[in-house]
Amino acid sequence: MGRNSRLTRPAEILGGDERVVHRVTEPARRRRSVSLDDGVSVATREALERAGITRLHAFQRRAANLLADGRHVVLSGGTGAGKSLCYQLPILEALATPRPGSGTVAARKQTALYLAPTKALAQDQARRMRELGAPWAQPMLYDGDTPTTQRALIRRQANLLLTNPDMLSAGILPAHAEWATFLRGLAVVVVDESHVYRGVFGSHVAQVLRRLRRILASYGNEHVVFCLSSATIGNPEEHAQRLTGLDELEVVGDDGAPRSARELVLWNPELDEETDERDSALGDAVKVYASLLEAGVPTIVFARSRKSCELVHRFTRDRLEARGLDDVAARIAPYRAGYTPEQRRATERALASGELLGVVATSALELGIDIGALQASVVVTFPGTITSLRQRWGRAGRGQVQGLGVLIAGEDALDQYFMRNPEELLDRAVEHAIVSVRNPRILQPHLLAAASEVPLGGEVDEALWPEVLAGCIEELCAHGQLRQAPAGYVFSGAGSPSGGISLRSTGGGDVVIIDAEDGQLLGTVEIGRAATSVHPGAVYLHRGEKYLVEQLDTRRLEAFVRRRTMPYYTMPKVDTQVELQHVIASRALADSGLQIGFGRVTVTDQLVGYQRIDAQTHRPIDVVDEHLPPIAFETEAVFFAAPESVEEALDADTLLGALHAAEHGLIALLPLIATCDRWDIGGLSINIHETFGGGPGIFVYDGHPGGIGIVEAGYARFERWAAAARDAIAGCGCESGCPSCVQSPKCGNLNEPLDKAGAVRVLDALLGQE
Repeated sequence: MGRNSRLTRPAEILGGDERVVHRVTEPARRRRSVSLDDGVSVATREALERAGITRLHAFQRRAANLLADGRHVVLSGGTGAGKSLCYQLPILEALATPRPGSGTVAARKQTALYLAPTKALAQDQARRMRELGAPWAQPMLYDGDTPTTQRALIRRQANLLLTNPDMLSAGILPAHAEWATFLRGLAVVVVDESHVYRGVFGSHVAQVLRRLRRILASYGNEHVVFCLSSATIGNPEEHAQRLTGLDELEVVGDDGAPRSARELVLWNPELDEETDERDSALGDAVKVYASLLEAGVPTIVFARSRKSCELVHRFTRDRLEARGLDDVAARIAPYRAGYTPEQRRATERALASGELLGVVATSALELGIDIGALQASVVVTFPGTITSLRQRWGRAGRGQVQGLGVLIAGEDALDQYFMRNPEELLDRAVEHAIVSVRNPRILQPHLLAAASEVPLGGEVDEALWPEVLAGCIEELCAHGQLRQAPAGYVFSGAGSPSGGISLRSTGGGDVVIIDAEDGQLLGTVEIGRAATSVHPGAVYLHRGEKYLVEQLDTRRLEAFVRRRTMPYYTMPKVDTQVELQHVIASRALADSGLQIGFGRVTVTDQLVGYQRIDAQTHRPIDVVDEHLPPIAFETEAVFFAAPESVEEALDADTLLGALHAAEHGLIALLPLIATCDRWDIGGLSINIHETFGGGPGIFVYDGHPGGIGIVEAGYARFERWAAAARDAIAGCGCESGCPSCVQSPKCGNLNEPLDKAGAVRVLDALLGQE
């Protein structure tokens, strides 16, 4: 097979490999097209025709008509379905039509706002709008990369503003007076890839959109319509309501959109039955990726982390060069957050043009920017949600070309659960997106920002923040951050409160990573993760190169690294303490009668060392002492005491291993219940704790300060959660516990002690199955 050929069925490359545990072909879906609506203006019709658009998918016309009628719309469908045209069409119509009312046409011009979760997606959408060739539409980008000298011109001239929630929060809403003309004429607000706005990020964006709506109300703008474009999720209407605060939205699916056939392959790395060790998912990803590249199949590989992204890229490049395929090796690149904007844009252009044959990316390329005609998508370990997995598979195989979607399982218990139960994965309904609009760590900073923009406390605000507004105002006044004025409550602190809000964390900013050799900025990391990812002695990867972290300054938010050749990577060792602050709810489990609780806790983490692990064999080398100051945060947790029958049957050491293993199993399987992955969740199993009357028990807590509803979902469906964890542990073929059942890649105690049989016994007791 030539290296420049395009395979009809790229799955042929994988052949009959025994590591393929399941494969299925999803059939193509035919297009159902309709004509443009008769009400579409001549100018818009001609612009669409110049772009080659003469007919629409059925759902595109329905969505466009609803928006034109002033109805808020939620678009819910797969990647590549053509959702963009649903809002592009009404935007073009709105920009060409003055808003009814008195005054000059200039004073009544209508505008549109497009919000994307990434700068790359906004830039891609601006390019698509320009390609429509509508001269009256003036798409202009406004983000952190926009030169200061151009910003005043954009405020005056843009009628279609493309930005992101971060810039809206920190740069537009606080300066709304400078945007008054634009905001008075705002007719359409697009929230693209809205399924991404979940968890901490989504909880922040929900507050930003409420701040936007109250400012629009202050300008008397009651005619704006919202369009949210989402991948397929389980609760599109509810999620949109929580994001926007709007009550009535119309959900429009992707009915009538074509879809190419796609072959889906589940790949499980080989297990050594003597050692119970499974081959590395990263190593198998390198083999699959290199094979596809050698056959000329344009491929994208999705890795779970920045480190994994760099490792797969580096090892694939080395493998191709060792086989004499330097020309192929030169046509691959990594792509992740933390690179400079110029580096990311160059990779995007090279992908779209076909200059690159392959790319290894994190979730940064999961969204709908144009990345060219890729044929295969390889996902390395389950990404945490079915929605995300389907989005990633959907990035390849568009048009008439059959696509290939591969999931390479990791050792993680959830991955192995799906390998043993493939229908649970492939037939599973997509998850619900979780957003918290009550987390005080997120809500209160936005209320301060809102008060600095327009005085707080009127009827509009009561409707946007029902039940919680009065209490928050009282607390913020008590702390001297708000004061009452004739027009309402106003901000009484110093500076701009919106400037201190990071939409992607509940912490205090980002640490910049600096090359100690030349002072070059390599990337950034959230302060809450800095102690475990860029602590002194940690190995940091950037564009396939290894760097040793020499210094972390949490006060100045700087980490200094130096390029080194090291045959190992690192895993942090963390001491964790949990203190129960308040019980929110408790209940008896249906079959066992045992009590579980849900409440607010304080979690304190302290780095006490790190383990060095051989990069080739993935075996531990040693543990190095390294202490950093403790970091504490409040969050939510599910907790329960060790079942009395188990406590009586096991000695103290075995009991602690059983609880620890059960805790890991619960953490690994919580993504079956809530939209999250195990990296969003923490836990503590302990033999003595006052919460359990001085006895042993387990906490499983939300890893985000304040909590975002993850473990609350687990509490509500605890029986199903515990049953899945029990089945995953008991169903694993290992003898005493392995990464596929009870060992965790993020365990702060380096997976000691663990007792697999004891974990099954603990969970059986909870479920009344002893």
